[in-house]
Amino acid sequence: ELMFQGILTIDRTGEVAGHYVSCLIGLLGLMNEEHYRCLLEGLTDRKKLKDFLIRIFIVFRELVKQDHFPRDWVTMRMLTNNVVLTALQYFSQALTETFLFMFDQQLWSSYFGLAVAFLTQPSLQLESFTEAKRNKILEKYSDMRVPMGFEILSMWQSLGEHKLNFLPGMVGSFLEISLVPETELRKALIPVFHDMMECEQETRGSFKEVECEMIDKLDILISQDKGDDEYRELFHSILLERVQEENADWQETAGAFVNSMTRLLERLLDYRHVMKGSENRDKRMGCTVSLLHFYHNDIKREEMYIRYIYKLHDMHKEAENYTEAGFTLLLHADMLGWTGLMLPQDERYPRQQERERKENIYVTVIEYFDKGKSWENGIPLCKELAEQYEKKTFEYAKLSHILQTQAHFFENILTELRPERPFYKVGYYGKKFPFFLRNKTFVYQGQPYEKIQDFSQRLQTEFPNASFMTHNLPLEEEVINSDVECILESKLDAVQLKLLV
Repeated sequence: ELMFQGILTIDRTGEVAGHYVSCLIGLLGLMNEEHYRCLLEGLTDRKKLKDFLIRIFIVFRELVKQDHFPRDWVTMRMLTNNVVLTALQYFSQALTETFLFMFDQQLWSSYFGLAVAFLTQPSLQLESFTEAKRNKILEKYSDMRVPMGFEILSMWQSLGEHKLNFLPGMVGSFLEISLVPETELRKALIPVFHDMMECEQETRGSFKEVECEMIDKLDILISQDKGDDEYRELFHSILLERVQEENADWQETAGAFVNSMTRLLERLLDYRHVMKGSENRDKRMGCTVSLLHFYHNDIKREEMYIRYIYKLHDMHKEAENYTEAGFTLLLHADMLGWTGLMLPQDERYPRQQERERKENIYVTVIEYFDKGKSWENGIPLCKELAEQYEKKTFEYAKLSHILQTQAHFFENILTELRPERPFYKVGYYGKKFPFFLRNKTFVYQGQPYEKIQDFSQRLQTEFPNASFMTHNLPLEEEVINSDVECILESKLDAVQLKLLV
């Protein structure tokens, strides 16, 4: 008890901290099965046992944080982890024997929090070490993530009807540990998501909360450099197999969900790849567009859609593509009405009425269209704001200002010289293209007075292995479904552009 209290209160920056922790690790390391049995048998009172387990879980959480030893003390860190792993395997038995039938959610939550923190700690991510150091650790301690992962799985399965108490809260934790790049661990943990879906479906009639939590956490975890194509393939094959084994009414819904999550993983991995790499800015923008359309059209996640609208906006603004930045913000404005509904504060806007947020976006977009010399597109927004100021909110000072802006735009259209910027249609065909480009067609606006030969040269620099075609005839299915990169490009005149847009 005194040592546990000392660990929690000691100054970690002091010289004594490392010695104190070393003593505790040494004592725990000397304990065998008989010692643990005697320790737990001595705690016959349920309340005393709970208090002890809560304290030991907190202490172990502190040890896992590993602020007590220098970063390069690998041996001491591994020894600490080995001792914690061994102790947890004994204490988990006490948890299931005493606190499962008479369920204690606080204690179980503390256990799962510790176990996930243990498995995902940086010092156990062996793939980040050199090969020599990794082999040395594996030889002496093996990969401690694997037994800890199977221990977590065993404890989850023992919960039975109490699983619902951890939904959807544990979805993110299981996602994080299943993303650890260890194949056997992934194969064991991915089926838990089917278990979670089934549990919520049977109890609540749908698995909507599990679905929403998984989407939110996947987006965050993949952006933190977790996950890869192997994980995507395992996720799809394992869960789809589990779903197809079911004869339940929700089989079709579950299958559609698994396919949606797989497509989301594809797009998130593509997005991470292009954002980390040296890829051309257009490719990054294309990937972002693919992701935001997926959130909007496929899985109807408004908040995620808005998040990626602003990521795309920031890229356009940084590139000084002011017209494109304006049209991107209009995607958000189109979701808003002219009502007095109060919208909550977010990272970009204060708490305000819906009409105020829409007005703020319109004002910003009008400024962008002015900078981008796209005055024709700014005039309809000026007219819409003028109508609101005149007939709805009676803000005549704002009305005067917006009418002056509108008049200025008309004058600029008549008097300002604007360089011609041609438009090109570009199709990317073949399986070698990344998912967000594959078998899709885009319209690009070229540089001022740019010829198609110069535009093609830019594309060839970006895709040096691609074959280029300039005709407008549809490609054969053989080409589209083969392992090639084929780019079909053509210049658009005003009529063709209007038909496409």
